[in-house]
Amino acid sequence: MSEPRLDSLPAAIETAGDYEAHAATRLDPVAWRYLQDGSGKGLTLAANRRAFEAASLLPRPLVDVRGGHTRLNLFGQTLAHPIMLAPIAYQRLFHADGECASAMAAAAQGGAFWVSSLASQTLESIADASRQTGDAPWFQLYWQGERASTLRLTRRAEAAGYPVLMLTVDAPVKLATLQLPGAVQAVNLERPLTADPPPPNGSPVFDGWMARAPTWDDLAWLRDQLRQPLILKGILHPDDAEHAIRLGCDGLVVSNHGGRVLDGAPASLDALPEILARVAGRVPVLLDSGIRDGRDVFKALSLGASAVLLGRPYIWGLTSAGAIGVAHVIRLLRDELEMSMALCGCKTLADLNMSQRGHAA
Repeated sequence: MSEPRLDSLPAAIETAGDYEAHAATRLDPVAWRYLQDGSGKGLTLAANRRAFEAASLLPRPLVDVRGGHTRLNLFGQTLAHPIMLAPIAYQRLFHADGECASAMAAAAQGGAFWVSSLASQTLESIADASRQTGDAPWFQLYWQGERASTLRLTRRAEAAGYPVLMLTVDAPVKLATLQLPGAVQAVNLERPLTADPPPPNGSPVFDGWMARAPTWDDLAWLRDQLRQPLILKGILHPDDAEHAIRLGCDGLVVSNHGGRVLDGAPASLDALPEILARVAGRVPVLLDSGIRDGRDVFKALSLGASAVLLGRPYIWGLTSAGAIGVAHVIRLLRDELEMSMALCGCKTLADLNMSQRGHAA
């Protein structure tokens, strides 16, 4: 039997990773596997962690960092720190307060929460919850199989006050991989996403599943429909980054979907430098997949990422203690990031790249 959720912070929590064991005892085993597992043999899931573990930090002592901070401006929004909460579906699987709790925690910490198209609470209620403690959340879009329903979903997010939109393309058709309980559903979708039946002698993949997936032409169309900044998530190849910028995307997220889609894809951190070199500062580039602590955040930013998306660890906090658990996870990573910055001679985020390259701080 699962242990009850907590209404206060667990004892003896020193890092976000300490929440993992607490969450495991409070979640149904099927839901826990859905959260934790990667696809296939878990090769990409493991590669994400190896990449961060192999990256080193270069201490730069004797630098005066008084007055330092982690503030940044991104897509027209001022954030207190660069640790965003990644879009994770069906959050009422993990806590009764679901996405509303995560939204409140992110806003209270001065950050951003990407709300999934597959959220288990309405876009409007999540936005209202976020505004109780800070700014509105941001919206993550899965293509809805065709243009009209996709546009209706984006217009609904816009009307609810979501200022930034991110299209995820590395999981081109997102389907639930577990049997959802009746009380937990993707409540913002007009209908469940299903694959087209393939024609006679056709492939169920190429002519069925992928027939519902977006193309570059669909991306160009979507860009023309939107007034908000449009971010593209799921980029690992520099040529795709270039194509997205040419079509007018305002930012990119280097991501392998946390190892949950294509097993054997490279670690996001390993793919980041080549994409940054191609982008050459034209748009912000964010890093998703594999972040576990504030030192990982520092490593991604020192390579040139503008911000990072945090996934599983904040859900461990949500599962354990609701909104207060999520806020605590964010605060722990912020403290670790600030400590890493201070020990590496970095007063602001702008100093990170130079510090780790060995330039004078």
